[in-house]
This record gives sequence, C-alpha cells and structure tokens, in this order.
Amino acid sequence: MEAKIITPTVTIFDDHGNIDLEGNKLLIKHLIDNGVNGAVPLGSSGEFTKLSLDEKKKLIKLYVDESQGKLELIPGTSSLNVEECIELSNYAISLGVKGVLILPPFYYGISQEEAFHYYDVLAQKIDGNIYIYNFSARTGFDMSAETTFNLAKKHKNIKGMKDSTANLTHTKEVILKVKEIRDDFEVYSGFDDHFVPNIIAGGSGCIAAMSNFEPKLWSNWVKAINNGNFEEVKKIGNMIDKLMPLYNVEKNFSHIFKKFLIDGGLNISEYTIFPFEELSDKDYEFAKNLRNKVMTRR
Repeated sequence: MEAKIITPTVTIFDDHGNIDLEGNKLLIKHLIDNGVNGAVPLGSSGEFTKLSLDEKKKLIKLYVDESQGKLELIPGTSSLNVEECIELSNYAISLGVKGVLILPPFYYGISQEEAFHYYDVLAQKIDGNIYIYNFSARTGFDMSAETTFNLAKKHKNIKGMKDSTANLTHTKEVILKVKEIRDDFEVYSGFDDHFVPNIIAGGSGCIAAMSNFEPKLWSNWVKAINNGNFEEVKKIGNMIDKLMPLYNVEKNFSHIFKKFLIDGGLNISEYTIFPFEELSDKDYEFAKNLRNKVMTRR
C-alpha cells in the first residue's frame, strides 16, 4: 500500500460568510494540479461548525463534481445530532466518495464502551466506509487501540482512522493492533511531521493541513518515500519540521493558510469564522517570514 497525502481543505467563503463556490473550485484545481492524493472537505481545517446541513451537502457535491475522480474524497460528516451525521454521510456516499470522516461525540464525556456503541450504530446505518476521527485535543476523548480493533473486527466498513494526536506511540499502537486482522485498514496521521514514522509503522500517510498551501512539497515528499529516495525524504522532512510552528500562531490556523493561498495567486477571500476573523499584521508577518525562510532553502 503506497503512502498518500490527503488534504483537509480549508473552506473558502465570500466576504459575507457564504460558501464561495468559485473560490472552492480554485482550491480543488490547485490541489489536483499539484498532485495530492485526496481531500477531506469539512474537517477541522474546513470550519465545518459554521455550516448548515444544506451548505455541507452543497460543498460535498461541489468536490465530487469538480474533482471528477482525480481526488480520493473523505468528507467530514461529524455532528452532535447523530441523525444529521447519518443523513449527511449517506448523502456523501451516494455521490461516490471514498468514505466519511466522523468525530466521536464531543462536549459530553464518553467512555471507550460508549464510543464503541456510537460507531457500532453508525456502521450499521451508514451505507459505506467510515473513518474514525480521533482528535482528543478537541473532543476530550482518546480512542484506544483496543476499541478501534474491536470496531474494525466487527465492521468491514470501519475502514480507517485519522489520528490527530501528538502521541506517536498511540498511532503506532492502533496500526499494529488493527493490522493483526485487517490489512486494508488505513491509519492516517493528522500531524504533518508524523508522516515518516506513520509509514514506517505500516500506516497510510497523512491528512495534513499544510498541503493546502504547499501541496507540491507534500506530493514530492510522498513520491520520495514511495520511491525510496531517502535523501529527499530527509530533506523535505526537515523543512516540514521547521514549518510546524505555523500551527501555533493562531488557534484557528485556517486564516493564515487562506492568506498563504491568496499570496500564491488564488483569487479568494480570507474570511474566517467568528471569533477568528481578526489576524494581526504582526502574527501574519511572523508566519509569512517563517514560511519564506524555510521554502527559499529548497
């Protein structure tokens, strides 16, 4: 199984906060032209909490229509309203997406048993592949390797996981545990700098947000590791490590990443959801200078 980079895309809005269809088309083309393997619209980078069910459906359909099979699509369909999650998931799957990415319930604390119950029910009611989205920093819950194993054992359509955790040991445990029974189970890391250890452990790659504005760098990194070009893997990995502080400039890094896309020539708005609409010149200059310093050494 070759390594992949899947882009958790930012959502492009107009200046009034409406979905900008043309702007999102530009982003989709940008990703295809620069060789990423797939996209996750409506993930954390996509500011999905702002959007209504109808708006989410509109955006997923746009991705299906515009990518024309050139991107593997795994849209986020998370919702605290489980009926809405199921409806959106089945809608997306009816359009032909690869699968859907779903967070466990958040706000209320849950146990491993309750998480199993949640995905167990979803697997029976969703007519396609489900990818578990483990993001404990946002949900307050960390899906264990044992719970993941039990779900993967019971349901063939529990297809994989995005493991957004700073704990690399957790990702490795999930990979090694589930691979005991499922060679087809895909584990993606959610942190850009975890790509190489993910692959070494037997994972599938990354769902990594820097590939929004540096898709070519990322597709070259994937190509290097698939071709066994160790020197290039090491070189790009060092660059990614140096770019990681970009995630800490703003809690919602999507604003900075949209401005990077604008700097790169995309005719889009930088509109970002409340209360993250303000970005200081000082913070953006720091982010831009950091990126420029790293990339000019390429």
